[in-house]
Amino acid sequence: MSHRRLALKGALSFSNPAVRAWLFQILAVLAVLAVAIYLFHNTVTNLSTRGITSGFAFLDRSAGFGIVQHLIDYDEGDTYGRVFLVGLMNTLLVSGLCIVFASLLGFFLGLARLSDNWLLRKLSTLYIETFRNIPPLLQIFFWYFAVLRNLPGPRQAVDAFDLAFLSNRGLYIPAPQIAEGMLALLAALACVAVITVGLFRYNRKHQMKTGQLRRTWPVTLALLVILSGLAHIIAGPAMHWDIPTLQGFNFRGGMVLIPELAALTLALSIYTSAFIAEIIRAGIQAVPFGQHEAARSLGLPNPVTLRQVIIPQAMRVIIPPLTSQYLNIVKNSSLAAAIGYPDMVSLFAGTVLNQTGQAIETIAITMSVYLIISLTISLLMNIYNRRIALVER
Repeated sequence: MSHRRLALKGALSFSNPAVRAWLFQILAVLAVLAVAIYLFHNTVTNLSTRGITSGFAFLDRSAGFGIVQHLIDYDEGDTYGRVFLVGLMNTLLVSGLCIVFASLLGFFLGLARLSDNWLLRKLSTLYIETFRNIPPLLQIFFWYFAVLRNLPGPRQAVDAFDLAFLSNRGLYIPAPQIAEGMLALLAALACVAVITVGLFRYNRKHQMKTGQLRRTWPVTLALLVILSGLAHIIAGPAMHWDIPTLQGFNFRGGMVLIPELAALTLALSIYTSAFIAEIIRAGIQAVPFGQHEAARSLGLPNPVTLRQVIIPQAMRVIIPPLTSQYLNIVKNSSLAAAIGYPDMVSLFAGTVLNQTGQAIETIAITMSVYLIISLTISLLMNIYNRRIALVER
């Protein structure tokens, strides 16, 4: 019994590393809880002292201000909750545009860095080293104040066949409007998608069995033209176009790409594409050179080698840092407040906060939105990364 007591006493002794580790963790948790309780109590006390009511009831109050760009219906009499949705949609719009354009431009530049063409390689290097070392806010200011705001006015706007007009008020382009033939067109597109997926899988199995490559896109293109044409003949046009026209001092009709959105999209796309280009280059160079030689020994041309051999192996190296760049695009979109683009930060954490005084609620909602968007992008990219993971046999 005495030996058991001594063993138990030694196990619970402070000299035991496990005991010390648990004790330090408990003390750290208690310290964090104490700080959180103090901050919460201090916040509640200050709010009650200044007469500020907490809660989210302010979302049902009328906003009373206009918004220059909104993807959903909005007027000055709508609520702050509607303002939140407008800011969220604008943030998602600029983030999505920048992700697409930066990915395409970065992929091209990454391949150009590895090109055998000396001029193309040096130009891509100059582009990357220039734009990735200039702060994104300065690039936004350049495109907005130095380029887009210096365009001619609406009366002297640059036009393209009297359909699109570019001025310092933005780019006005025809806006599609749904017509009676839209359902027939959607049904035709669904049929094309189903047939394309089935044909692609069949061609893939045929290639695995025989080694013969069959292309799917000619059949897809033919089906798209034929079925869309039949839908148009049977059900009528799927959409009409609202053409912008000059009335007074500005254009009416169509849809507009405002200078703030254009400057933000250009600056963030160009800035981020420089980093994505280096990620693409590093991923391709991470593939062993023996894979290139094996593809060449099989007689595969360079485009097929890149698409079928190199890129699939490089993606496992590319995806993790590429995810970080996509997250940076979402976070850098908050710089839109510097030029007045109505995103989440400018609208909700700016105008709404100033009008309502609900600082804690508006900041908490804004932070939660960016957190949810970032976590969603990370989840989707991780799912894609697992799907393309190489299976060792």
